[in-house]
Amino acid sequence: MTTYQGRPLPHPEEEVFDQGLGFDMGTLMGRRKLLRAFGVGALTLGVAACTSTTSAAPQSTSAATVDSSEIPDETAGPYPGDGSNGPDVLEQSGIVRSDIRSSFGDAKGTAEGVPMTLELTIQDLANGGAAFAGVAVYVWHCDRAGLYSMYSEGVTEENYLRGVQIADDSGKVTFTSIFPACYTGRWPHVHFEVYPDQAGITDSTKAIATSQVAIPKEHCDTVYQEKGYEASVTNLAQLTLETDNVFGDDAGAEQLGTVTGDVSGGYTVALTVGVDTTTTPAGGGAPPGGGAPPGGGTPPSGPPPA
Repeated sequence: MTTYQGRPLPHPEEEVFDQGLGFDMGTLMGRRKLLRAFGVGALTLGVAACTSTTSAAPQSTSAATVDSSEIPDETAGPYPGDGSNGPDVLEQSGIVRSDIRSSFGDAKGTAEGVPMTLELTIQDLANGGAAFAGVAVYVWHCDRAGLYSMYSEGVTEENYLRGVQIADDSGKVTFTSIFPACYTGRWPHVHFEVYPDQAGITDSTKAIATSQVAIPKEHCDTVYQEKGYEASVTNLAQLTLETDNVFGDDAGAEQLGTVTGDVSGGYTVALTVGVDTTTTPAGGGAPPGGGAPPGGGTPPSGPPPA
C-alpha cells in the first residue's frame, strides 16, 4: 500500500497533489499541528487577541465618551432680563414654568407664532458627562417680530418668552414656545443660562454657563414664509452662521440645535449642553455699549412690521 505521512493514498497511481480535496485537507491540518509545535500558532493567536482587543476598544471607549464638549460661553446679550442689564424677571413669582408663550403676573400678552418645543439636556462634564439633574435653566428669546419682552418698544410691559425649568433626573428641561424671528444683525437663536439650582436664579453672577442655541437655516426658511415673520426673510438673507457675530467662530458647531417637525404640528429643537463646573464661566452680561447685539447689529425696536 502506498502511503504519505503514514496515510494511504486514495489514488496511488497519481501524484500526491492529485489525491483529492479530502486528502489535501488532512495534509493541511497536519501542517498546522506542526506549526503549533514550533510556536507559530501561539503567534497567530497573539495577533488574533490583539485584533480582538483592538476591535473591542472603540466600543468601550464609546460607552465612556461624553456626548458633548463644553458649551461655548456667549454673551447674554442686551435683553437678558436676569437683572444684569435692567429688568429682572427671575425675581418674579411664576418664572418657573414650562409654557413660556404668555406673560405672567400683571402682564397679559401672548406671543403668537409657529409652535416650538425647546429641549435642552444638560450634562455634568465634571462628573463624567452624567445627567446634571437639579440645575435651573433660564431661557429667553425674541418673538416673531424680533422683539424682546421687557425691553423692546411696545412690549416693555410683557414678560413672555422667558422661563425657568429644573432639570429632571435625565438632565432635561422642556419649554413650550414659538419659533423666534431673525432680526437685523443676528442669526436666529435662543438664549439660555444654567444655574446650580433654583435658589441661585435670583443672582445672575451665579450662572455656571451662559450660551445660545442656533437654529438651522432650512427650518428658518420654511417658518419665515408664515404670517408675522415677513421681516425675517430679508434679515436672514443677509446672514450666515459663519458671519454671525456669536456663532461665527465655528459656525455654531456646538450650538446648532437638532430640529424635527413641521409648520402645522410645530417644531422641536433639541440640544445637548455640556457644562463644566471646573472651568470659570466667561459668558453672560450685556455686550459692550449696552443696547445693540454684539458686532453692531440693530436692536429690535418699534412696532411689529406690517
